[in-house]
Amino acid sequence: MFAAATAALLVVMGCALLRALLGPTVYDRILAMNSFGTLTVLMIAVLGFLSGRPEFLDIALVYALINFIGTIAVCKYVMFTDLGSPTRGPEWDDI
Repeated sequence: MFAAATAALLVVMGCALLRALLGPTVYDRILAMNSFGTLTVLMIAVLGFLSGRPEFLDIALVYALINFIGTIAVCKYVMFTDLGSPTRGPEWDDI
């Protein structure tokens, strides 16, 4: 059962990687890489249980957090072209 799940995850990861390479917009590519990261978390968990090492779930959780923070950073960089710029709009410049 876990071997079938691993094979299915590899196929879907290939589809996500293909979307990341061929995506027409930058947002399609960001979404595809976020999906690829989520599928990687699932792959780590399945391989951990397949090899009899359920402590791989800890590694999967850390990777999920890194994936989430990385996605937020890339989205902020694409929106503002600078990671250090404030997130408030120009209406706050008078204060």
